[in-house]
Amino acid sequence: MKFSILGATGYTGEELLRILANHPQAQVQYLTSENQTGTPIAQTYPHLIQFYHDTMISIKEVEHIASSSDVVFACLPHGHAMAIGEQVTRAGARLIDMGADYRFADTSVYEKWYKLKHVHADSQAVYGLTELKREHVKSAKIVANPGCYTTASILALTPLVQNDLVDRRSLIVDAKSGVSGAGRKAETMYLICEAFENVQAYGIANHRHTPEIEQALSAVAGEAVTINFTPHLIPMPRGILSTCYANLNSGVTPEQVDQAFQKAYGGEFFIRLLGRGGYPATKNTRGSNFCDIAWHIDPRTNRVIVVSALDNLVKGAAGQAVQNMNVMFGIDEKAGLTQAPLYP
Repeated sequence: MKFSILGATGYTGEELLRILANHPQAQVQYLTSENQTGTPIAQTYPHLIQFYHDTMISIKEVEHIASSSDVVFACLPHGHAMAIGEQVTRAGARLIDMGADYRFADTSVYEKWYKLKHVHADSQAVYGLTELKREHVKSAKIVANPGCYTTASILALTPLVQNDLVDRRSLIVDAKSGVSGAGRKAETMYLICEAFENVQAYGIANHRHTPEIEQALSAVAGEAVTINFTPHLIPMPRGILSTCYANLNSGVTPEQVDQAFQKAYGGEFFIRLLGRGGYPATKNTRGSNFCDIAWHIDPRTNRVIVVSALDNLVKGAAGQAVQNMNVMFGIDEKAGLTQAPLYP
């Protein structure tokens, strides 16, 4: 199976290359970079030197790239994938977009939150949170890979919302991410002297992942769901810890909560349920495609607290993209993704 990556020099593109280097059926075709055209990828990322000897080309050759590929991963800034989506699918390739361009069923929501005019509204695009959309992903020509915060939050809250165990007006998500979640760019907030030994909230009440989480939860609830979402930047390269709060509906028992999570994820390889009273930690998922989930019941406040941990670059990005690719092409879903987390 031949793959190409548009925007291979960012952290997500690099992580795709790292994972796909060990995929039994994946073969690289083309890698693009607009500011490093003509540069070998191993020069940009020397840790890949024994795995890839490809020189990067320009995205201007996208039709040729797509016609020579089975799948194209778009690791591009928001607004760029929708500009080439039709070209990719028309050339016969399937597209997995790592950005937000195809994540929203209602493009007006995208335009409101991303301040961009949508130019390729495709009702065929599938939101690719694999465990929840597997059957739709199988036949999709375009898969919108979910965001990192959203993957952690949606997986944590879906069993509660879907089974009507909580007051859907009470949902609060407090999430913390490593610096790589912001991408490979030079901004003051992400410099080591700014980020080291510092924890900072940002995007309060207006983070772009808010409507993405709401869309997914509304779909399983059958009604509009609104949340409070507050992300935090923490001084480590990778990892997300999401702590989600909700008021339990009257009469809901701890056993019903346990059963909801077991029913949703008991058979899922990449979702590790630590159970009621467990404590997920980012270090236990680092470098892997696992998402660890645990939940606690507070009888004093009648709240359930769900904690999820994942690697933002793997299950929150490149790993989930490869998982989707495997599903799309009828390959073992775990192919290339069974490596144990890195520890310590």
